[in-house]
Amino acid sequence: MPVNAQYRLAARPSGLPKDEDWQYTEDAVPAPGDGEFLVEVKYLSLDPAMRTWMNPGRSYVPPVGIGEVMRAAGIAEVVESNHPGFKAGQSVFGTFGVQNFAVSDGKDVQVVDTSLAPAPTFLGTLGISGITAYFGLFDVGRPEPGQTVVVSAAAGSVGIVTGQLAKIHGCRVVGIAGGPEKCRTLVEEYGFDAAVDHRAGNLRADLKEHAPDGIDVFFDNVGGDVLEAALARLARGARIVLSGAVSQYNSTEGPRGPANYMQLLVRRASMTGFVFSDYADRYPEAIEALAGWVREGRLKAREDVVTGGIAKFPETLLRLFRGENTGKLVLAL
Repeated sequence: MPVNAQYRLAARPSGLPKDEDWQYTEDAVPAPGDGEFLVEVKYLSLDPAMRTWMNPGRSYVPPVGIGEVMRAAGIAEVVESNHPGFKAGQSVFGTFGVQNFAVSDGKDVQVVDTSLAPAPTFLGTLGISGITAYFGLFDVGRPEPGQTVVVSAAAGSVGIVTGQLAKIHGCRVVGIAGGPEKCRTLVEEYGFDAAVDHRAGNLRADLKEHAPDGIDVFFDNVGGDVLEAALARLARGARIVLSGAVSQYNSTEGPRGPANYMQLLVRRASMTGFVFSDYADRYPEAIEALAGWVREGRLKAREDVVTGGIAKFPETLLRLFRGENTGKLVLAL
C-alpha cells in the first residue's frame, strides 16, 4: 500500500533552514470526500518565497504553522475524483504542499495540458515564474522600447523570463547574476545584451559601463547591496519593480533597506512592490502571451529539474539560497 510521505515545519529557522527545522512523516493516503479529489504530486516548485513563509511575521500569505505540511505549489495527477470539474488522469496545478498525495476541493487549482509543454514548464515559464515576470515587467515596470531594463537574479526562475520578455519588447537588457558561467548563459543562450557578475566586486562600475544612460526599469529579486547599486544608476523617471529580496530572506539580523533611497527623489523614480496573485483574474492573458512566445521560439523555457523524490526536498531547497540553479528549480517526486 502506498503511503503519503510529507515534510512538516518543525521549527522556525534562524538563517538557512537546517535538518532539525523539518519533520519527515508518513501518513495514510487520504480519501476524497464529496466535492473533493485526490491527487498524486509529481513535481514540486521550489521558490525563494518559501523561506519567508516559515517566519512568524506578517506577509502576503499566513505563515506555515509549526507541525503543518510545508506549503509548496506543484503539478499533480488526479487519482480519484468526487468533483464534477476534475477527472482521474488529468494533470493539475495547485498548492498541494510538500507531500506525495493531497486532497483538494478544487479552489485555486487549474487543469494543465501537458501535451503543449512538459509538466515542469507549468511551474516555471508557463506558471508562477512566467506570470510574475509578465505582470511585474509590463504592468509595474512599464518599459518602453529602447529603454534599459536591468534584472537582478537574472538566471533565476523569474529573472530569466523577465529579461527575455524585455528583449521581446525591444528593450536593452542587462542581467545581474552570480558567477561568470551564469552571465555567459544569459548573453549567449537567452539573448541578454550584457550580464554582470555581482560576485566579482565591481557591480556599481559594471552597471555604469553597461547602462551608461542610466537604468529605466530595475526588476529586483535580490535586495540588499544589489538594490543599492541599481539605485545609484537610475535614469530620471525610473521604475523599480520589487519582486523579491532573496539576499535578505536568511538574514539573522533582519532585512536591511537601501541606505541611498533618496535617489528615488533625486531621479523622480518610483519603487513598487507586487505579488503575482494580485493578477489572478488575468492569468489567462499572461499564459496565452507566454505560450505564444514559446511556440514562436522567442521565449526559451528553462527548468532545472532535480530527481530523487521527496527525500531530496530539504537539500534541494537550499540550492536556491546557494545560487546553484539556473532557471526554475523543480523537484521531481
